Amino acid sequence: MARPRKHDGSLFRREESKIWWMQYRDREGKRQRETTNTDDWAEAQRRLRERLQARDSNTLPMLRKGEQLVFVQWSEHFLEAFSKPPIRAAKTYLSYRRVVKHLNREFGDRLLVDLTADSIENYLRRRLEQRVVVKRSTGKIAKGLVKPNTVHQEFRVLRRMLNVAVRKKLLIANPCSGVEFPVRIRGLFRPHYMNWSEQQSIERAAPLYLRNVIRIIVETGLRVYKELAPMKKQDVDLENCTLWIPDSKTDCGVAEVPLTEIAVEALRSQMEIAGPSPFLFPNPAKPSVCQASFKTAWATTLRKAGVPYFRIYDLRSTYATRLSAGGVADEWVTQMLRQGDAKVFKKYSQMKLQMKREALAQLNRRANDKGGSDTGKVA
Repeated sequence: MARPRKHDGSLFRREESKIWWMQYRDREGKRQRETTNTDDWAEAQRRLRERLQARDSNTLPMLRKGEQLVFVQWSEHFLEAFSKPPIRAAKTYLSYRRVVKHLNREFGDRLLVDLTADSIENYLRRRLEQRVVVKRSTGKIAKGLVKPNTVHQEFRVLRRMLNVAVRKKLLIANPCSGVEFPVRIRGLFRPHYMNWSEQQSIERAAPLYLRNVIRIIVETGLRVYKELAPMKKQDVDLENCTLWIPDSKTDCGVAEVPLTEIAVEALRSQMEIAGPSPFLFPNPAKPSVCQASFKTAWATTLRKAGVPYFRIYDLRSTYATRLSAGGVADEWVTQMLRQGDAKVFKKYSQMKLQMKREALAQLNRRANDKGGSDTGKVA
């Protein structure tokens, strides 16, 4: 019978050294001695507890591997293993690569375990003070400051990278959990609800094909660039008022979608505009491929209509809001959005508050007065 150990682990100092060392026994009972790389007793105790926890959960070998892994090694492995299609969309992978270039410049030669909340916050502050550099034939040109939304996206990518490292037991905890973003970003990731009068103003200023895009998305909730832009005529069944989505962002997105009368008319109009091309929205310069982006036409149309800019993707949010405001249960709205996670619908719920405020604008404060037909204005 093995002799019981009085202590599961302990700290000690070597002669003429201020650094604390730790000693403990691994799962096989072998004595292990390692430096904590700190002269702070409390910090050394924390690292000893992490070692013991990793030993008990049988993740000690992975934790040791993580302590020898530099950030650039992990970032490249993350891009190859967790960011490429089919795990993520091709555009997402390209955006991740751009972000990782900035992160590697800052953290590339650091050990993964040496990243701290303070070092990440300092990086975010420096990025917010930098200017966008654009390459021209004449050389590099410095433009305005980097937008907070751009820096926040870099922070989100870094947070996901380290979350994966935690799940793989390479890190004990994600240092991003202790980071406070340096600035307040107004309206970040807050969907815009397009009301009916706003839609009419935008449609009047839009070219015919973009008007069809607007009507199709707000009547079906299609994803703009993953589902609508590459759609082919063969996937549309106007007779039965349905369309088929063969490829989507999620498995739930591959489905048959019912069409309203407005959507049917918009699709019929777009088929006439597309001509002999197999795509609903062909590239004007090369009809054999689909149109890659609506961003320029969308921004120009909003400017002509006198409407503050919002993302064209928010038309999908408008579809979800109108369903919800019409009394459709949230579970059904989630299914009609073809989302795999019901939690995604929460980001649309805030728009219902805006619709309630619009309803309050019609409040009649003299409705109970005799002969009262006042519209609600206070005398």
